[in-house]
Amino acid sequence: MRIEPRWFSVPALFSLCLLSWTFVSAHAGPPAVAPGPTCASSDDTLPSGLVVVIENKPQGSLASDLRALKNPSISGVALQIHWSDIEPVQGSPNWAALDELFAAAESAGKWVHLLIFPGFFAPAWALEGVKTDSFPLQYGPGAGATAKLPMPWDRVYLTRWFAFLKQLGERYGKSPAFRLIGADGPTSVSAETTLPNSAQDLRKWQADAYTASKYIGAWQDVLQAYAADFPRQCVSISGGARAGLNLNDQGRIDPHENARAKQAIVDQATRLLGSRLALQLSDVHAGPGPHVENSAGEDKYIINYIGRVITGFQLRTSAEHGSDVMGAKGDPPLALKKSIDYALETNSAGHHVNYLEVYEPDVLADDLQAVLRDAAARFARKH
Repeated sequence: MRIEPRWFSVPALFSLCLLSWTFVSAHAGPPAVAPGPTCASSDDTLPSGLVVVIENKPQGSLASDLRALKNPSISGVALQIHWSDIEPVQGSPNWAALDELFAAAESAGKWVHLLIFPGFFAPAWALEGVKTDSFPLQYGPGAGATAKLPMPWDRVYLTRWFAFLKQLGERYGKSPAFRLIGADGPTSVSAETTLPNSAQDLRKWQADAYTASKYIGAWQDVLQAYAADFPRQCVSISGGARAGLNLNDQGRIDPHENARAKQAIVDQATRLLGSRLALQLSDVHAGPGPHVENSAGEDKYIINYIGRVITGFQLRTSAEHGSDVMGAKGDPPLALKKSIDYALETNSAGHHVNYLEVYEPDVLADDLQAVLRDAAARFARKH
């Protein structure tokens, strides 16, 4: 998922992915967990409606961002926060920001989507004794800067991440506001199932012995941990139609491998989470991005899942700060409307996604309130 300004921006399994599970059987990890109770007992408790995306500001308060929770068009809040901001010292997490978030959400009657980023943003102690490599951040604040990234399958790294998740679930798992948590771990700059993938990056990954089976196996362990530690919540997987890298089990470039990996992960998540699975794309934009004219093609992967699992979109950035990429340069209201229209495209049955995440600057901007009200009304109608 993208961070402001871009940070925050089941089908049959392919035979290769079926074979890849044999790697997992030799992989020590959390025990298999049967699907828990649904995260929603009725349509009123599904993750649904317009959601405001805010980012944690280290050393500060969330109070200014949490003003957006008072907006009547908003149904939920998605917080993006780094693991290193919560647990800079091993075993001594600072829950202040999350306590503030949950208190404000419960008071305002909003639901919470929690997005905690490890990967590039794992605390220094969590990387001790872990195999890492240096890659450039793909997007968001600091894009292009080089940082250490743990190998997605490293057992020491994942074990420490699982210990943190267990504490998180114990502290907030019973909050009535807590409906959705983003699955994370074998990730890099956000909760998206993507990794640094330039030509130079791929050569590094080959040297690091990346294989599709290792990556898929890491996601299996992660999904088992989330299923166990958050039995009352839905669990979101973000990243469109691709995951990981176009490297196969022999370490060779295969242009179809990241699509196969994504489907393997989604199929595994469906088995483990059942009705608690939410699929999300965090890059919706009606204007030209760096590689495509708009996000319509990639959006289809999520739209095709509407009605089968919980589905959601997150906009690529805010229209206030990126009206060009959002569809109307110099005209934020039109840019936001056009991008929301992309996000609320219906499937063949006439239904759109369950929820849509928009950035905090747009929720606070006076000139965008009419657009937000119209979008909220579309969610209020049966979809």
